[in-house]
Amino acid sequence: MTHVAVIGAYGSAGVVVAQQLADDPTMEITMIDDGDPGGGLCILRGCMPSKEVLSAAEHRFAARHDERLTGEVPDVDLEQVVERKNEHTSNWAGHRRSATEALAERENVEFLQETARFVDDRVLEVGDRVLEPDYVVIATGSTVNVPPIPGIEDVPLQTSADVLDSTSFGDTGLVIGMGVIGLELVPYLSEAADMDLTVVEMLPGLLGQADDEYGEELLAFYRDAFDIDVLLDAETNEIETTAAGGVRMTVTHEGATHELEADDVFAFTGRKPALDGVGIEETAIEPGPGWVDDTLRAVDDERVYVVGDANGRQPILHVAKEEGAHAAANIQRDVAGEPLTEYDPTHHYVIFSGLGVLPFARVGHTGESAREAGYDPVVVSTDAADDGVFKAKNVPEGLATLVVARDGTVLGYQGLHYHADAMAKTMQIVVEMGLDVRDLPDRAYHPTTPEILDGLFKDAAAHLDH
Repeated sequence: MTHVAVIGAYGSAGVVVAQQLADDPTMEITMIDDGDPGGGLCILRGCMPSKEVLSAAEHRFAARHDERLTGEVPDVDLEQVVERKNEHTSNWAGHRRSATEALAERENVEFLQETARFVDDRVLEVGDRVLEPDYVVIATGSTVNVPPIPGIEDVPLQTSADVLDSTSFGDTGLVIGMGVIGLELVPYLSEAADMDLTVVEMLPGLLGQADDEYGEELLAFYRDAFDIDVLLDAETNEIETTAAGGVRMTVTHEGATHELEADDVFAFTGRKPALDGVGIEETAIEPGPGWVDDTLRAVDDERVYVVGDANGRQPILHVAKEEGAHAAANIQRDVAGEPLTEYDPTHHYVIFSGLGVLPFARVGHTGESAREAGYDPVVVSTDAADDGVFKAKNVPEGLATLVVARDGTVLGYQGLHYHADAMAKTMQIVVEMGLDVRDLPDRAYHPTTPEILDGLFKDAAAHLDH
């Protein structure tokens, strides 16, 4: 029997590894997780609870932005929002726990609800036991990243985890960071909590993985629809509490130093691999850039695999699941003496920006990345406002772009418009199957937002025909 220990078995990546290997009778699986309650990051603190709270603010936003509606705009009951979020989260986490514990009933699977810590290379201390498995899979997820700003440890800083649980906020707020987390939660604070917000972002634009016009479009939407002040290419130098109990930030922007004050301060500065306490320092493994190769093995130990947010490669739920399955298959290949395969997914990225009213999705190449890859692509774009269905649904903002190779192969799609998130799955299929844009059928049922895709397909095909 080949013994595999999975650290972080409740998470989306870890549970997939265990499930796949448990079907192999030559494998002995030890699942380890000290989560309380267990359920995985996405369920407890990530994509699921965040979408729950965003939906409440989205309904208020829709009412506030539709001149066909009359009467007073409703308030968002934050206590009700958090209560319902907690109830649903508890149910979802319960399903994950039940599935994990049911897996442990198999003859070749054991589940230890303890903390695992390396004490040597592939030697784990788990409670009062010491394990020496043949392979170890690290699937410990990620934790919030707090930037090392002078004074930040001495102020009442709120992260995304705090926002998801809060039922009251101040009237004003300062936000550090406008990446994925900020793009989703800043509109929530503005709409649901009615906060006056100033955002300090160190990068010169939003949506760094998109063409420049997408970041510019989204920035204009945020400033207009939510009245949010966003300072780009800015640096937070220092932060402190004020005599009145608020916070003060010293910020450099456009060559000048400013002092900003508000009731609350938020850090939406991304996440980092959750490796503290795992004992990595007791092994030959040194986390850092390139520490996990494309087969998902740690470069310093070929019997240790690192999957999901823990490897810092692409902290996205669907990627974590795919990495878990790929790592499990590579362990089986390694045991069989077969060459390992690399995990090379199609770029698939969705942000529920604008409360989900104006989500961003990217699948595959942009025009720039296609050219860098050696293509001479056809790139076509359209504005959502040019498609009548978006006007009919009172969501005319945004744009979309299609990237196609000269032989007709669809290389990529970007969308910043209503329902772009749902269309990402369709475009993932189109891109991963290498379909020819001229063969894609015009099948959207009227009146539906996917007609924006039909328009792009036709425009690209027309360019190829000429």
